Amino acid sequence: MAQVILSNVTKIYPGNVKAVDNVSLDIRDREFVVLVGPSGCGKSTTLRMVAGLEEISGGTIRIGDRVVNDVQPKDRDIAMVFQNYALYPHMTVYKNMAFGLKLRGVPKAEIDQKVREAAKLLGIEALLDRKPKALSGGQRQRVAVGRAIVRTPKAFLFDEPLSNLDAKLRVEMRGELKRLHRRLATTTIYVTHDQEEAMTLGDRVVVMKDGIIQQAAPPLEIYDYPVNRFVAGFVGTPPMNFLNGKIVGQKGTLYFCSAACNEAGKNASSSTGSGESAGSSSICLRLPMRLQQTLGRYEGKPVVLGIRPEGMSDQAEGKFAEQGGGQSGKQENVIHATVQVTELLGDKMDVFIQTPVHHSMGCHQMVCRIDARRPLKEGMRASLYVNMDQVHVFEPGDEGVNVSLTHVGDRASAA
Repeated sequence: MAQVILSNVTKIYPGNVKAVDNVSLDIRDREFVVLVGPSGCGKSTTLRMVAGLEEISGGTIRIGDRVVNDVQPKDRDIAMVFQNYALYPHMTVYKNMAFGLKLRGVPKAEIDQKVREAAKLLGIEALLDRKPKALSGGQRQRVAVGRAIVRTPKAFLFDEPLSNLDAKLRVEMRGELKRLHRRLATTTIYVTHDQEEAMTLGDRVVVMKDGIIQQAAPPLEIYDYPVNRFVAGFVGTPPMNFLNGKIVGQKGTLYFCSAACNEAGKNASSSTGSGESAGSSSICLRLPMRLQQTLGRYEGKPVVLGIRPEGMSDQAEGKFAEQGGGQSGKQENVIHATVQVTELLGDKMDVFIQTPVHHSMGCHQMVCRIDARRPLKEGMRASLYVNMDQVHVFEPGDEGVNVSLTHVGDRASAA
């Protein structure tokens, strides 16, 4: 087992295309780290550089106590599992799993012991005499994992290994990979574009965009404390809702006002307390106490409000009701909208809504996740209560910084 340390690693392809940009990452011994991001973000290229399948253009990669920049892949003491399994079609499962050990001159008795132990661990003992064409996708993936296990490498590298499986098999294999990691305690680097897979598997999740690490932290920390708008929008299903607007002061209290035009300040006085202005041209929401002082310096400036789908409810109960009404006696932090589409998800339901603000601005609709038994139907008018204790405030831009990380600890742990 070993640490894997990337220091200022860069990959530049011909034409000055920078696929990976100055990436530094310290993967601890026995840690399961997941690299996640959209297609073209550099995650697979980063993994292939660790494996030695891509030359690095700059920086240093260390596995254990040695720098491996110029070390051949076969000599790096790593095992890689590919998306397409990469099994030899003319060999049996047994021979596929034993092939790497045979090349290294491992004694036959030891090879047999390792192969059969790995097969038992993965539940494929009955498949050892079959060839890959006689196996299902899930069985082939188990064979590919078994071939990696028998080598007892310093690190496992997985390149989107579950993407060819159906939804049910993906869930099953996720659980198996997690159990295997706990049992084998081997340093693991795993690449996926599926953020749900990343959150499920990783001890730590590394979110990448355009070859740059946006955030590296434990899964729940990534979810609760996204450092910028990209991370906030990428992690979470359905994605976070975003509203453009301004911070507006009214009688010593700060509000977020989302306006269709530059009327946020004018609309604030008529909308505070009801969540929406009389003319429906602005949504105004009272910011929680934890953000009143922090966001004072942003008063009058454009910002982006982020609301997770589960941060809205059609019932003013519990955490939503605790925020109470405004001085006018009206219920604060309410968004009035029309239901566009509902999607049933078992005991939960995703409700896609459109407000007058969204309609006038030509914006995309918002989504909230509520109890599936709530009586919301397409075409209905609904009042949705926003849990302002869970909102995030970002600077403008696709990678706008999260300025609602109010405590030093928040920023330090999320960075």
